[in-house]
Amino acid sequence: YLFFSFRRTHLCLYVVLRIEPGLHACQASALPLEPHPQPQTYQPIYLAVKGVVFDVTSGKEFYGRGAPYNALTGKDSTRGVAKMSLDPADLTHDITGLTAKELESLDDVFTRVYKAKYPIVGYTARRILNEDGSPNLDFKPEDQPHFDIKDEF
Repeated sequence: YLFFSFRRTHLCLYVVLRIEPGLHACQASALPLEPHPQPQTYQPIYLAVKGVVFDVTSGKEFYGRGAPYNALTGKDSTRGVAKMSLDPADLTHDITGLTAKELESLDDVFTRVYKAKYPIVGYTARRILNEDGSPNLDFKPEDQPHFDIKDEF
């Protein structure tokens, strides 16, 4: 088992990879985007768009419990963001069948809202691994130069 930790303050997001004997591929454990149990003083709120996990805690009036966009949190809600939909069927990473206008809207909201306002705290397995579990060699982290988040390794 290999443990990789992406840290921001005292909160950690762990990705666990398991290499089976005799296999060349890695298998990633699917870890939820829900916050790690913490004292009631700090409960982060995460959501993913296009495989990028954002800490949207600073927008808790939009994403917190009972807030209008709470349904988007704790999962990759790419399709819902593209369609501007909170329908549970749209709260998925799958963008199959989206129109050109919906894909354009997705890119616009991804860049102008999420990347501009909320720090990136990690990536989903679909973003960093291929379908067979092998590392995605084309993976490149998103750039957020306006955030000063230091690597703690």
